[in-house]
Amino acid sequence: MSIKAVIFDVGGVLMRTENREPRATLGLRFGKTYEEMDKIIFGKSGYHASLGEVTAHEHWQSVMRVLDLPDSEIDNIYTQFFGGDEVDYALIDYIRSLRPRYTTAILSNAWDDLRQILVEKWQIDDAFDEIFISAEMGIAKPDPKIYKMVISKLGIAPEEMVFVDDLSRNIEAARKLGMHAIHFQKRDEVIAELQKLLGK
Repeated sequence: MSIKAVIFDVGGVLMRTENREPRATLGLRFGKTYEEMDKIIFGKSGYHASLGEVTAHEHWQSVMRVLDLPDSEIDNIYTQFFGGDEVDYALIDYIRSLRPRYTTAILSNAWDDLRQILVEKWQIDDAFDEIFISAEMGIAKPDPKIYKMVISKLGIAPEEMVFVDDLSRNIEAARKLGMHAIHFQKRDEVIAELQKLLGK
């Protein structure tokens, strides 16, 4: 079967931490390691936000309590924590080049503010036919149900899809449902693998 759809994760794929220094420096301010700061932001409260059980703002309020800061510091901490993250606009341009021959989509475990970020801040929503966000769906990767929801919405057989993600568990879940999957490590490698699958 030929490929009809290409689906991308966001964190670790379309947007990556290219410079660890801002996050590490923020951690030092609170006597935390880089990994400990990650756990505070992406831990229990972050997981609930990725399921839509709390809003992104409520999650950041929880983070402020952990750091013993007032809510007025949310924007500052957010900016510092993500200060080393960069959107891969070269990859975005490649994705744009796939349309309209292929359906393109995002499937991301993310909070309820991601769609606004994609549209207003990064301005990359035009590269995708569909955007699937876990917080809006109430379920997260690697639960097979979220992949089945994507398959149903797109109306394309899993064997005709390619899924790109940076986490092995998410890749394995996609493959179990019959999807082609590529483990993201470097942009050029992923594009080369995609080109092979697309027969280019």
